[in-house]
Amino acid sequence: MELQVKPTTVLLPGSTVGILGGGQLGRMVILEGRKLGYRFITLDPSTDCPGSQVSDHHISAGYHDVLAAEQLGEWSDVVAYEFENIDPEVVKRLEEKVFVPQGSRLLEITQHRVREKETLDACGIPVAAFRVVHDTEQLRDAAAELGYPCVLKTVTGGYDGKGQRILRGEKDVEPAWQALSRPGEPCIVEQFVPFIKELSVVVARNLHGQIATFPVVENIHRHHILHVTLAPAPVYERIAARAEQLARDVAEKLEITGLCAVEMFLLEDGQLLVNELAPRPHNSGHFTYDACATSQFEQFLRAICGLPLGSTRLLTPAVMVNILGEHVEPLIQRIPTLPDNVKVHLYGKKEAKPGRKMGHVTVLGESLAEAWGTVQQLGIWEDEDMDIFENN
Repeated sequence: MELQVKPTTVLLPGSTVGILGGGQLGRMVILEGRKLGYRFITLDPSTDCPGSQVSDHHISAGYHDVLAAEQLGEWSDVVAYEFENIDPEVVKRLEEKVFVPQGSRLLEITQHRVREKETLDACGIPVAAFRVVHDTEQLRDAAAELGYPCVLKTVTGGYDGKGQRILRGEKDVEPAWQALSRPGEPCIVEQFVPFIKELSVVVARNLHGQIATFPVVENIHRHHILHVTLAPAPVYERIAARAEQLARDVAEKLEITGLCAVEMFLLEDGQLLVNELAPRPHNSGHFTYDACATSQFEQFLRAICGLPLGSTRLLTPAVMVNILGEHVEPLIQRIPTLPDNVKVHLYGKKEAKPGRKMGHVTVLGESLAEAWGTVQQLGIWEDEDMDIFENN
């Protein structure tokens, strides 16, 4: 069946965007798209997910439901996905009937750690040394070759630190394999990277090949969940320029359409290694909503609809801090007295579970130090006295 929309078509405001997924990323895309005049349909198993609360229509169905996905396609001029845990086969079926600019190929690559690392390596993008292992004997040999410590990871399903174990010695090999191995699926073991900072760049590429990068940011994690993003990253200009170029290379060589967050490790000698890719709006790009001329969410729509990409200029330094379940009540109690440089974003999730991302705040300032000082004064998070500039 022919595509209803050709890839070179510009989809103007008034078009309907179907979104596979109804989480906070889809919600923020929709809120930005409303300003441009687009209409939205979401598909998500939950009847009251963050995206459904702001969409024109919602299809409550599982991500493996081919008929529901085809219904989404029939009602949409273009279909996008807002997270990776979607069956590529469903996306392939949709590609036969409707325009899916992100495509299933990128999804297949980024869902699978081995394919992702092999693809990046083949493109000349620097990554940590890695080996694919199928049993404990191969894991033992690979760990000895790469050296301890090293990191064993599942090839699928890992996020926020899940699906990985650090091996500090041979005694860890058997327990780690028993914990992570799955029938019929290999694991990947990676050389441990002694990084001094975790950086990321959100890069956009539209239907016509135009590429734009948002400012390089530093990400600080707590319990493997992103806690703080510093924009711009407090790094030398030459490092920021290399990070942006790496992101551009990824977008060009993988022929990305839409957005991709390129997560990197900065080593003490200034070397950059790409760690992971996320082919959609990303938590580390949330600061753009309040601090950039164009948000990552508007840029995502511009990219998949064939519009010219917007300016990524940083208007003001910013610190983004995630609001997890345990932070919701303290934040709500402080809203009436928050300083005017604190921007609150809550996602509309009903149940505030500990460790669950419920929202974020972006604190603006004349400098990162000023913005971080405001964060410290809010009294919402633990360890707010940590020195975020200790490696600068």
